[in-house]
Amino acid sequence: MTRIIADISVSLDGFVTGPDPGPDNGLGTGGEALHTWAFSDDPEDRRLLHEGTARSGAVVLGRRLFDIVDGPGGWDDTTGYGASEVGKPSFVVVTGTPPEAVRLTDLDWTFVTTGVADAVAVARERAEAASAGAGRDVDVVLMGGGALIGSALDAGLVDILALHLAPVVLGGGTPLFPGRAPQALVQRSVTPTSTATHLTYDVL
Repeated sequence: MTRIIADISVSLDGFVTGPDPGPDNGLGTGGEALHTWAFSDDPEDRRLLHEGTARSGAVVLGRRLFDIVDGPGGWDDTTGYGASEVGKPSFVVVTGTPPEAVRLTDLDWTFVTTGVADAVAVARERAEAASAGAGRDVDVVLMGGGALIGSALDAGLVDILALHLAPVVLGGGTPLFPGRAPQALVQRSVTPTSTATHLTYDVL
């Protein structure tokens, strides 16, 4: 069964970027510390990264994040979603207007202009097709940014919330839960490593 998993790194004070994020400073000032775990040699960090990317049949992201990862200083062969970890899943971008050109033409991009619910539906179709091809269940992963994940939570689209809690206080940036309505969660796992605390919740 295909699940919808919101998966994102967050600071102790609830930010998914540092202050002043932008096209040339995607994670904001100090925000690189959020993703230290993804480049760690800690065996548990490596295991969680491998398992997380291996389960990804399709990945959903917002337009601002797309512009960063597809920009000149964005992803390459060694830095990207599951680089060196997994085959390339389909990517679905929520946007008002599709871009005129895409730099990362070796990736499967779909641009959805009718909102996050339709983007998740498209991603589910891609993931279900990937599941059939692989002979095992894979999931839809919402990788961010924070606004997209918040919108998906508000719309009741998320089955699992996976947070990678980095040991850093950023003091500002992009908040993950600004003014969110109350949300009932059931804690399923807590994995502390040398670089982060990895938390998994079922979303009720």
